[in-house]
Amino acid sequence: MTEANTQTQWVLTLSCIDGPGIVHAISGAVVAAGGNIEESQQFASHDTGRFFMRLQVSAVSQPETFNARFESALAPVTERYHMTWRLDWVGRPVRTLLLGSTATHCVNDLLYRQRGGQLPIEVPLILSNHETMRDLADFYSVPFEHLAIKSPEDKAAFERRVLEVVEQEEIELVVLARYMQILSPELCEALAGMAINIHHSFLPGFKGANPYRQAHGRGVKLIGATSHFVTTDLDEGPIIEQDVVRVDHSYSPTELMQLGQDEEARVLRRAVGWFAENRVLLDGDRTIIFK
Repeated sequence: MTEANTQTQWVLTLSCIDGPGIVHAISGAVVAAGGNIEESQQFASHDTGRFFMRLQVSAVSQPETFNARFESALAPVTERYHMTWRLDWVGRPVRTLLLGSTATHCVNDLLYRQRGGQLPIEVPLILSNHETMRDLADFYSVPFEHLAIKSPEDKAAFERRVLEVVEQEEIELVVLARYMQILSPELCEALAGMAINIHHSFLPGFKGANPYRQAHGRGVKLIGATSHFVTTDLDEGPIIEQDVVRVDHSYSPTELMQLGQDEEARVLRRAVGWFAENRVLLDGDRTIIFK
């Protein structure tokens, strides 16, 4: 195959006010740019009146050539429907900053999946307020930085460093992989739509230390995890993924915690993967997930 005929794979996501003719117009723009639609998913939200779409497109051309042609063909469509849209390469690793504290299960799972080619992310740094992650970072050959938080001034310095890394490393996604600090409203706003958190499913019922022991004492029958976008409303951002597993009286607090951590790792991995694959679109306070 010659260089001029290299096949490229693209993913297009878009949203706009719902109305007639959108799918036809988008399809026409893809064809006019020389693309072939291989996968198409769409959803019209009756609650917000918005239309959402995700397309995977192949094109026999150089990436720069198709990108330019597609932007030209799409311009009148986006203007007509006042669209918000994004065009990306399929499988491109997303630049991801991991924030951690002492629990390593989520960071370990993300790095393991990334190394195995199962998760399209690239991690230039793990930033933590504890040293616990250092050995794990060394094992995966990922740069690690520790900034202790023992005062409000330390927390402000940590958050300034987060923003510096986001800018310097061209970060597209920040993952709070069991990072046990509450982000300031200013940082939440700066990372709006690009920061994902994970927590156990007991909130708001069992807060604070030892939630699994609290759950054991109350005889819970379901444990699980929730992954969501970070907002100024603590643990109440748009939900990306949730899952649960049934338990009974025979489980000890330690066994409940082990199951819970497994769920946290799985749920966070799916949320990060869907985000990296451009499958997550925001619809107000909720998400549209094109799986």
